[in-house]
Amino acid sequence: MAMPASITRISDVCLLVENIERTVDFYVEKLGFRLRRRAEGFADFHGEGVTLAAWELDHINRHTGVSNQRSPRHAHKVCIAVQLDSPTDIDRLHGELSARGVPFYGPPENYVWNARCAYFTDPDDTLWELYAWLDGGPGDYHDEQP
Repeated sequence: MAMPASITRISDVCLLVENIERTVDFYVEKLGFRLRRRAEGFADFHGEGVTLAAWELDHINRHTGVSNQRSPRHAHKVCIAVQLDSPTDIDRLHGELSARGVPFYGPPENYVWNARCAYFTDPDDTLWELYAWLDGGPGDYHDEQP
């Protein structure tokens, strides 16, 4: 019996980017992704569980009519989160990526939601979060309501 179609079955996260060459260079050279497919205005990468793709704004606009309007610089529209096994992995990966020129907002820190996190951006200002739970895991943390 076939499973019914479900909106929750996310297979790909596609970044809408200004320049596909710049994006491929960043994700392959700086972050270490392996290129899976490359076409005009498009690329995707091997991922674990979810495929990361990039589609040039002008290309998707030309072919589908989707808007190619750019967000202002530093206006984040999405955050891609990567869970690592331990807080020490955050520090190690922060060091490795920083050495390759990946622009972090600052060094890794421990946050009130009981995770050690570090934040960086790609050439289109897509925000990435590296995180690992501290002792006790996610628990039941919630922001205080006013």
